[in-house]
Amino acid sequence: MEEIELSKTFGFEAAHFLPNVPEGHKCKRMHGHSFRFAVYLKGEIDPHTGWIMDFGELKSIVKPILDEHLDHYVLNDVPGLENPTSENIAVWLWNQLKPKLPLLDKITLYETCTSSCVYRGPKK
Repeated sequence: MEEIELSKTFGFEAAHFLPNVPEGHKCKRMHGHSFRFAVYLKGEIDPHTGWIMDFGELKSIVKPILDEHLDHYVLNDVPGLENPTSENIAVWLWNQLKPKLPLLDKITLYETCTSSCVYRGPKK
């Protein structure tokens, strides 16, 4: 069997502020981002279907989480995102998605087009 990595990128618009940065830091104020994140799955190619997962099925798992919790929300109001740094958002996404996507290997979250973080799950 051949192992392959598959990815799909999603986006959401959201506002947030970082409560734990020093006074005067620009991120202490409410501001918004056009967040993007890529979900990476790793697994063996199914010999019958020729894929590790249908992109449509992947979208049907991820999109409801975006629509119900992140897109056009103040992230600080989302349980578990009271301090919504890029790192904490990536971990939050992992915790939401991993139970539904056992092949999840990593998440890359882009806060801006030049700033991102990668989360590969908890240390084993």
